Amino acid sequence: MAIGAQSALVLRQGPKGRHLLPLVFFRGASDAVLIAAPWLPRAMALAGAGCLAAYSALRLRAAWRGGGGLDVAGQAPGLWRTLGTAAGFTPLNPHVWLDTVALIGAISTCYPAPAAWAFGAGATTASFVWFAGLGFGAAALRPLMARPGAWRVPDTGIGVTMRALAAMLPAG
Repeated sequence: MAIGAQSALVLRQGPKGRHLLPLVFFRGASDAVLIAAPWLPRAMALAGAGCLAAYSALRLRAAWRGGGGLDVAGQAPGLWRTLGTAAGFTPLNPHVWLDTVALIGAISTCYPAPAAWAFGAGATTASFVWFAGLGFGAAALRPLMARPGAWRVPDTGIGVTMRALAAMLPAG
C-alpha cells in the first residue's frame, strides 16, 4: 500500500472535501482499465520516472518550507481541473504500471479465464475501496490536515519514496 502520486492526490483532496467522490471513482476506474489491460508497454512506466522525480521535488520542497497545511476553506480547483490532474498522474505514474499492470497483470495470468476475470474484479474492487478509504479517511481528518505543519511528515515520506522509485526505474 504505497502512497504514490495518485494516492497522494486523493489524500490531499480528502480534507478539502471537494470533488472527492468523482476523484475516487476516476482513480478506481483508471485502475480497472489498467487491470484489464496487462499488455500495455512497460515503456510508459519508464517515462513516468520524470513525473515521479518532479512530484518528489514538489513534495520535498513543501516539507522543507513547512506551512503546507491545506486551506480547506479557501478556493479549490474545479471538478474538471481536479480530474485533469488525476488523469495526468495516471499514465505517467510508474506505480500504476508496475503495481496495477505488471504485478496484478502477471498474477492474473496464473488463473484460467473465468478465475482471471474474478481476480480482476476483486483487484478492481480493492482499488475502489483503497481510494475511497484514503480520500474519505483524509476528509475525516480535515481539522488535523489543515494545520500548517501537518503535511511535513507525509510530504517528506512521499517525496523520498518517489525520488527513490524515480532513481531505480531507469536502471531496472
